[in-house]
Amino acid sequence: MPSKTVRPAYFPALAAERPDIAMCRASAYLARAADAHATQHGLGVGQHLVLKMLDAVGPCSQQVLSEELRIDRSVMVNVCDDLEQSGFVRRERNPDDRRSYAVTITDEGRERLAEAESTVSSYLDETFAPLTTSERAQLAALVNKLLEL
Repeated sequence: MPSKTVRPAYFPALAAERPDIAMCRASAYLARAADAHATQHGLGVGQHLVLKMLDAVGPCSQQVLSEELRIDRSVMVNVCDDLEQSGFVRRERNPDDRRSYAVTITDEGRERLAEAESTVSSYLDETFAPLTTSERAQLAALVNKLLEL
């Protein structure tokens, strides 16, 4: 009779000792889940977030979008290029600073955003299913505190 190989359960001990490692692994898991969800709507996560912010606050420079959404500036250029090519945003000279461009969401962009947003609640419920509503709120508060938001 073949012997069963026992697999050590090392990660829980490591995560308890190194919360930074646990957060990195959780972040990678959540990033994959967010990418898969956004892709279902023909958007990347960054694209979805840009559309969401533009819809909420109005036209912004790429620099403001980059800073607020914590997306590297070089990546933000590509995100805005892709959104513009898809007809979801337009770039216009910023009337407050002629050296920069204001990025504005289009009606098509609002439609795509609404489609993507329609499934966010169920996506979050599925992704965070192991946590209670209270634990989800606590996690959000702790992450905000850690990031000093």
